[in-house]
Amino acid sequence: MWARNIGVGCLTGVSGFFSGAMIGVLVGKVVTAVTRCPVVEDLPACNWQVFAGWGGVIGFVTLPALVFWRLHRGAR
Repeated sequence: MWARNIGVGCLTGVSGFFSGAMIGVLVGKVVTAVTRCPVVEDLPACNWQVFAGWGGVIGFVTLPALVFWRLHRGAR
């Protein structure tokens, strides 16, 4: 049982980090368009690394939490 939880947690943690980071960069692009922040050429948004970092952290926490909640709920 604990081995399954470790595997599920690691897999969803990594995928949650990267998917959250991509959503964070999308939010950063919207914020850049609204605030008209000057964008450096070949970068997606102004301060994109901040948005990607926070989105990654939020995704790293929330996706495994949702998966474990759903697994625990389904086990009943």
